[in-house]
Amino acid sequence: MLQLGIDLGGTKIEIIALDDSGRELLRQRIATPQGDYQATLEAIVWLVQQAETTLGQSGTVGVGTPGSISRATGLLKNSNSVILNGQPVQQDLQRLLDRPVRIANDANCFALSEATDGAGAGANVVFGVIIGTGTGAGVVVHGHVLTGPNAIAGEWGHNPLPWPQTDELPGPACYCGKHGCIETFLSGPGMARDHLHHTGQILDAAAIVQQAEQGNPDCLATLQRYEDRLARALAHVINILDPDVIVLGGGMSNIRRLYETVPQLWGQYVFSDRVDTQLTANRHGDSSGVRGAAWLWRG
Repeated sequence: MLQLGIDLGGTKIEIIALDDSGRELLRQRIATPQGDYQATLEAIVWLVQQAETTLGQSGTVGVGTPGSISRATGLLKNSNSVILNGQPVQQDLQRLLDRPVRIANDANCFALSEATDGAGAGANVVFGVIIGTGTGAGVVVHGHVLTGPNAIAGEWGHNPLPWPQTDELPGPACYCGKHGCIETFLSGPGMARDHLHHTGQILDAAAIVQQAEQGNPDCLATLQRYEDRLARALAHVINILDPDVIVLGGGMSNIRRLYETVPQLWGQYVFSDRVDTQLTANRHGDSSGVRGAAWLWRG
């Protein structure tokens, strides 16, 4: 059966159509209507109708978006696409499309994609991490997304950085209202902020990594601090969840040395005599979120 996935982002809406084997049949992307909730819904409906007309069959619909559906109200919460917050997105889409619709956090969709037919395929427990302009994560157990009674399973980025050093306290302010969240250290802007704090130099994360590779000592020091913080943050996950595989996504996942250096560091923080958890890059890149949305109806 046709499986349609929607990636609902702040700047673009993307649809993908997969067959049962995961083969991509169609992909289309349009700009997200800005500041207009009804127009956003209509854009999603149009994409679904166009895909089904083109392929000559109907399908299931899964939607991935920042934020999650509140168990208390049924409304979307915590989305950086603020016009969606407090809205009955799932109910409205089900009414407009005249079928059930499944909605999940975009990090959960990423994790599901990589656990289904990506870098974590075949693993019992997969922890999927997005480290980019923000941070997020999702947990997949035996092929199913772990959501939890509060719909926040995998909200890794809004826990405090583990084993903080003196100069890391109280930590940068986070938009969630706390200080020292993992996101404030491990996002791309977090790395840039840390570099500015230690050197007075304004560089983005990509420039810091590039200059570190060229031997710039200040940039190398920033990258090494980042690696140790990522090792601590992931060790905390291993101590609690003990996943088989941790898959990295987002822009910061393109730093190739992380896959060698972080496992060398995390052993000192993991409560075990050895660490068999694998750290790996994603297989599907920017496609993982939308593929995971399609897989929400799998199984």
